[in-house]
Amino acid sequence: MTHETLLIVAGLEKHFTLHLHGAKRLPVVENVGFTLHAGECVVLGGPSGAGKSSILKMVYGNYLTNGGSVLIRHKGEMIELTDASPRAVLEVRRETLGYVSQFLRVIPRVSALDIVAEPARSAGLTMEAARARAASLLARLNLPERLWGLPPATFSGGEQQRVNIARGFAGEHAVMILDEPTASLDATNRAAVVKLIEEKKAQGCGFLGIFHDEDVRSLVADRIVDVTGFKPSVQGEAA
Repeated sequence: MTHETLLIVAGLEKHFTLHLHGAKRLPVVENVGFTLHAGECVVLGGPSGAGKSSILKMVYGNYLTNGGSVLIRHKGEMIELTDASPRAVLEVRRETLGYVSQFLRVIPRVSALDIVAEPARSAGLTMEAARARAASLLARLNLPERLWGLPPATFSGGEQQRVNIARGFAGEHAVMILDEPTASLDATNRAAVVKLIEEKKAQGCGFLGIFHDEDVRSLVADRIVDVTGFKPSVQGEAA
């Protein structure tokens, strides 16, 4: 397997403007830089409030950046995401860049099985094949089969998170962002997620993630990027 570069982040910067406080500028991170290669998992490390989640959101495009570059390999070419059109960003998300957050956005009246199957359908699988993949993932994550046909709105937090993880792994994305995916899981299901990550890595998928669980982090991380190195200086915060 070739370890081609999938993602290049360079000079990334984020600050918030507090309009209710005289347009005061609140720096979050600056000069963020790292690469991600096929078959590896890069984990962002650092204390709470260091900007880890903000970096993930900038890479995915949920946060606008105030500077820097996010290049992702999409259809064989490196594409700049920070100034891509909304349509291009949606295409990259559908085909190349997946995201598993800490919470499932519940879709009313849609069953857990169909929620998980949707990314597989977007990847080109037939409905039958997509549902079979969804069923396999839900089984591996120990979600009782009696729940598969129900909407997840009434599920427990841990059950919803297992649906969320299954949905994230059901597609065929080359790059996946994981934001604390195991936070609400027990040891058995944390181990199941570690196994899923290992299998995807073996297929050439690259992961960028945050894991506060030290045991999980030690099992999945190939490299840890210390986010405290990207924290703005005191002088910058006063600017």
